[in-house]
Amino acid sequence: MFKKITQKVAKQMDPTGDLVPVHSISDQDHFRLLCLVRRKRKTRFHPFPSYRRTEYRFHDVLLPGQEENCAVTWGSIAESLLPSTDSHGPREFTTTGSIRDRVDGTLSIPIDPAEVELGGAASTSKQWHIKLEKKHILVPKLEALKEERKINTKHTFIEQLRKARQNLYVIHETIETSEEARYEESTEAEAKFMAQLYAKFSAKGTTGSKQSITIPRGCTLAFRAIQLTIEDAAWGLNHLPEHKQPTFVADGSAHREVEALEKEVKEKCGVLSQLDDELNVIVVKSIKAVMRDRNLLEELTEKMETILDDPENCELTTQSPDLAALLSTLKASARCDLLGLTEAISYTLDAFNELTEAQLLLLLESWDEKIVPQQLKVVRSILQQNRESSNAAGLLSSFSEQQQQHLTAAELELSGVQLQGNCKELSFPSLAALYAALHALHCLHCTAP
Repeated sequence: MFKKITQKVAKQMDPTGDLVPVHSISDQDHFRLLCLVRRKRKTRFHPFPSYRRTEYRFHDVLLPGQEENCAVTWGSIAESLLPSTDSHGPREFTTTGSIRDRVDGTLSIPIDPAEVELGGAASTSKQWHIKLEKKHILVPKLEALKEERKINTKHTFIEQLRKARQNLYVIHETIETSEEARYEESTEAEAKFMAQLYAKFSAKGTTGSKQSITIPRGCTLAFRAIQLTIEDAAWGLNHLPEHKQPTFVADGSAHREVEALEKEVKEKCGVLSQLDDELNVIVVKSIKAVMRDRNLLEELTEKMETILDDPENCELTTQSPDLAALLSTLKASARCDLLGLTEAISYTLDAFNELTEAQLLLLLESWDEKIVPQQLKVVRSILQQNRESSNAAGLLSSFSEQQQQHLTAAELELSGVQLQGNCKELSFPSLAALYAALHALHCLHCTAP
């Protein structure tokens, strides 16, 4: 729920995607000014930058400077990097919203020889009023500090990063709450087939929910970071962005995007189709578990990132019986096998994290129904068309049973595909995440209970 709020704030304040939302309220202390972060890999379904927390701030990896002999603390140095309050001090913003809508009736999809109707009603209510404060350090002043303070090349964290050839970033701007805020959201849905899925897979047993969260004053919601460059003990700042969208996009770019997506998912997930039966059962069991439980999804995502960061020293323990066998198997694997499988699972989990809880349950049922290969073809066709149109509804005719059509239609709609109505451009990343998830499931054999 916290993730929803921070995504709204980041998108509202900076639609370009450079302002990065914090995903977990428990992690927000690690995304403050001068905290060090590592960048997650970009994917076709998540083109905007995202970062992982570290346990360090910038001064933790710097050598002591001459100022220590003068009883000058790092706190006073850090304070000197902030703008003066009379000129460029913190700026305050307020974001307020209230959404109440209800959708009733049925959606009729023309499929020969009859029409399929997705009946039911759904209502959503969201309310928020958040006062925000923008804080930032003066980057030129930070860069001037490099003449006074050098990097501690013997620091364990720096040694690990250098060995792994990983980039490091420092946070220079944050968006924080200037007072305590509360966010409320309630959802009710009465679609019969969705209710059945929740009863089958989810502990909630219902599609109705009411949630609220209280966000404390001074909580970091979003941030910007700049890359550090390190050569021996010297350091600097890289001001050039790693990626910029070109102004002019050539004709046929949609097809090239789909081809690039296909290449990416095949490279990342190929190892999943080569597992022996015993290992396949273990992986499928864990994948099914994380699709049912968002908390397990977060836990396994963190474990996979830990392995990729430091495969030789990672601790793979869990309290979940659904994850225990997989983590134990990975721990006993040879390094080459470990990294290949871990990267494939991590990529799959990244795709899952872009989907909603309802989408994951729909995918789980589709997997059980063994219609994932057909759904993969449908999603690919829509991506190539790059349009939301009535043609999408026509693609559902490839499914022989009404339940299969229901499942696929719901998955598409939750990814932003309009099965009825006027044509308009698709949101490529949301549908690409669905495609990546389907491809990963297609590579695995759904044999585990």
